[in-house]
Amino acid sequence: MSELVTGEAVALELRPARLPSRALAVLLDLIVAFAAYMIVTIVLVISTASLDEAAQIAISIATFLLVLVGAPIAVETLSHGRSLGKMAFGLRVVRDDGGPIRFRHALVRGAIGVVEILLTLGVIACIASLVSERGRRLGDVFAGTLVVRERIPAARARFVPPPPPWLAGRFSGLDLSAVPDGLWLAIRQYLTRMQQLDPQVGGAMAERLAADLAERTGAPVPQGIPPAAYLAAVVQERQAREIRRTHANGAGAGGPGHDGQYGRSTAPGAHTPVAAPPPAERFPTPAHPGYEAAQPGRRPEGPAQAPPPGPQQGGQSPDTDRPATGFVPPA
Repeated sequence: MSELVTGEAVALELRPARLPSRALAVLLDLIVAFAAYMIVTIVLVISTASLDEAAQIAISIATFLLVLVGAPIAVETLSHGRSLGKMAFGLRVVRDDGGPIRFRHALVRGAIGVVEILLTLGVIACIASLVSERGRRLGDVFAGTLVVRERIPAARARFVPPPPPWLAGRFSGLDLSAVPDGLWLAIRQYLTRMQQLDPQVGGAMAERLAADLAERTGAPVPQGIPPAAYLAAVVQERQAREIRRTHANGAGAGGPGHDGQYGRSTAPGAHTPVAAPPPAERFPTPAHPGYEAAQPGRRPEGPAQAPPPGPQQGGQSPDTDRPATGFVPPA
């Protein structure tokens, strides 16, 4: 199994395709491609019999490049990594991060495939696949792709509790590009299992993960925010960026409402809906009665001080309009 981590910090267990299945898929593709090449060549020879020898050689080279090189690249690009042979054997070409390939990936694979498959009869591709841990040929290594099996059961992902509503959008300015996939996976596993952990063990784990995440992002954890709530809020921000980037790619890169590396939407009124957390998985706030008691290694320093009243509108304080927050660390 090859473990890939998506933008939602979900580990995908993909089974890399090995040499026998890949060889059969390539053989089927080559049979179809050579059959089409022979038909096109016969038609061109008949139709260009009156041309001189130089023109016929140029047409032959162009036909070879278009049918045996250009056509497979176009098929892989339009089908997002599934040629006729790969569809027959349940294979697909994906990026190293598990996403669908694009034209540049198919172009690199096809260009290098001319040397390691067509010109050397597949000898170089077979040796590279046998040496590689995930069965990749040279075209996959240079293109940053991986051929995986599609016909395997998908595992269900556990529910990650959302952060309190008052933290929604709080960390929209964080730089998450330096956070490794392993740390995202560790944070997600903690959030899905924190209710089953001992309070002291869970609190220490949350503080350690929050410190590692803050070190990677270059911004310290804000004062007064529980580590578990901080982790959940940053994970939700990453999910929101991934959703916006996916929607921006579908609508066209660089179009209206697209901004930055993570596809942040700049359209007026754009926001990410926040689901209400279950009652058993609520994060405490600094003003919550159980906040001090829930923090391991901390003692209550006195009664919680109410925040200073803000400007009132209509006779109501903003605090009274705020929905209940929360997410109690593991008890």
